[in-house]
Amino acid sequence: MGQTEEAFEFYKSVFGGEYERGGIQRFKDVPDLPNKDQMSEEDLQKVMHVSLPVGENTLMGTDAMPSMGQTLTMGDNVSLSLHPESKEEGERLLNALADGGTVTLPYQEMFWGAYFGMVRDKFGVNWMVNVDKQ
Repeated sequence: MGQTEEAFEFYKSVFGGEYERGGIQRFKDVPDLPNKDQMSEEDLQKVMHVSLPVGENTLMGTDAMPSMGQTLTMGDNVSLSLHPESKEEGERLLNALADGGTVTLPYQEMFWGAYFGMVRDKFGVNWMVNVDKQ
């Protein structure tokens, strides 16, 4: 855990390109993060989000936060990311994938200018749905 920045610097050296959305975003940069004042400086420096375009695809990463009850198990540490055209289609996809599964982050407007939600489907596959605001 806590190797996201190192991994993405490696991927950037392999694939080239530049990070999207202003580079590496850290937990300390999240406005209104619950219990932020109780987090350790080490946790605040961890990666909240990083995004690297690779051809027609995008690699995205985050550090798992044990202090937030998150764990990392190799094998289920990957999420598929969908980028539908509209807010409504994003919500439809998230709700459909949640049938028999678990919503891990409700679909909502996010501070980075998108609608976003996460779900683990009934087969254990993690999905992220991100719709940039038009």
